[in-house]
Amino acid sequence: MVPAGDGLRELLETTVFRPAGPGPFPLLLMNHGKQAGPARLQARERFIYMATEFVRRGYAVMLPMRAGFARSTGAYRDFGCDMLGNAQGQARDMLAALAYARRQSWVDPQRIVVAGQSYGGMAALALATRVLPGVRGVLNFAGGLRVDMPGCDWQGALAKTFATFGAYNHIPSLWLYGANDAYFSPALAQRLFRSFTGSGGQAQLLAYGPFKRDAHLTLGSRDGVAVWLPATERFLQKIGMPVRQVYRVADAPSPPATHFAQQDDIAAVPYLEEQGRAAYRVFLEKTAPRAFALSASGAWGWAEEGESPDVRALASCQRRSSLPCQLYSVDESVVWPGASAVGGAQ
Repeated sequence: MVPAGDGLRELLETTVFRPAGPGPFPLLLMNHGKQAGPARLQARERFIYMATEFVRRGYAVMLPMRAGFARSTGAYRDFGCDMLGNAQGQARDMLAALAYARRQSWVDPQRIVVAGQSYGGMAALALATRVLPGVRGVLNFAGGLRVDMPGCDWQGALAKTFATFGAYNHIPSLWLYGANDAYFSPALAQRLFRSFTGSGGQAQLLAYGPFKRDAHLTLGSRDGVAVWLPATERFLQKIGMPVRQVYRVADAPSPPATHFAQQDDIAAVPYLEEQGRAAYRVFLEKTAPRAFALSASGAWGWAEEGESPDVRALASCQRRSSLPCQLYSVDESVVWPGASAVGGAQ
């Protein structure tokens, strides 16, 4: 837990990844976005694919959940259509996390990069209006905030706020926005970029093409690494941060294909009633990484994208089942070993 807030009375649930050894290591301070619904119900973010790539390059990675999110204490600060107030309110917690990081013996305080996704990217740009010794760059992944409320011109408010960020900007930044982002269109991304740089901000924009169904989720996708990593490495090199891989971090192994059936053979899937088969049809339309789990009780569960869809699919299935759940399909393969191997009947 990282202390934050007035009098440091709030505690931020924080995930840390770092290489073996005492350090000091260069630091990536990563900032999350906000999902729909109450902030308290939002799960801890780990950005495992991004964290893995940075640890491979010798970085420590800190991912604090801001006040009011997940298991962090304090209250979520919501300023409605006041985009500058929203961004500054969230940046306050990032500043506290940065101060905490500087005090750790395993952090190199002269080699720090701040990053953020969505609302977190906007907060990272707000943080960059401060003079922060040792912070060499900011990574803005689809940064912004959409506020759907009567009388709120949220796009205009964003543009005005980004112009303010640019006018007081002290740290160079790399921006990454995809063509089919569900929140921020290419036209809006360009508008925000022009507002920022037109006021004096230092930034590069990577406007990349469509990514799967929603480019807003690129950073949380295993396949998104190929999109954001090359430009990120070039930016890191430009600001004097390390990019060479110096640690080996193994990817999680996938279960082997069993060829029990063709993946699209819905009739071959064991145990399921019609509702479960309908769910499997939906699963087949999802993009990898993905996983489908089932049980002899007839229960099922699936998950796609993000971290460990196999684990999440099993957990979803198990919540519906009194019998053990097992994986049936992962990514593009059937991994079910057959009923005899799992001690059940089809």
